[in-house]
Amino acid sequence: MKSKQFLQKLINDLRVELLDEFDRNFERKGFFNKPWPARKIGRKGSLLTVRGGGGLRGSLKATANQNSVTFTSSLPYAAIHNEGGTITVTAKMKRFFWAKYYEAGGKVKQKKSGGITKSSARYSEEAEFYKNLALMKVGSKITMPERRFIGHAPEVDEAVNRVVKKNFKDVENYIKSLLIQPKK
Repeated sequence: MKSKQFLQKLINDLRVELLDEFDRNFERKGFFNKPWPARKIGRKGSLLTVRGGGGLRGSLKATANQNSVTFTSSLPYAAIHNEGGTITVTAKMKRFFWAKYYEAGGKVKQKKSGGITKSSARYSEEAEFYKNLALMKVGSKITMPERRFIGHAPEVDEAVNRVVKKNFKDVENYIKSLLIQPKK
């Protein structure tokens, strides 16, 4: 095996292994052993996995070149979720929040005995959340907590070490197979 072939196989194996590890963070609902902060509104599940595995999780891509692996997402909100930070409220965002408010508020159902159903209470909480966002002034700041799903961690180093050891073991076995001549 030529050194270029070995390096390309190693880089590709790293691409596959690390993309798989980062994908598992969505199952773990955290960055390896560090759980993501809970959602502020009452829906069950994690904010990053709401769309049933699609959305952000499905947007992760890994590209290998000659010397490295690059991880990307085509979604514009990937970085703010991964790193946390602040978002400045715009007029367009306020319109979106009002639309989400009306969408959530339109699902409220009354019980025959009075009050609202449990699912409607959840939607009411969600509607109230979006109403509060919609009422924010343009230029206000929204703080997004970090919900890291990709990046460096000790677990990444462990995965890299596993892949490197396996690849060197394969090379060692290949060399041994060349050196061991069957007896005639």
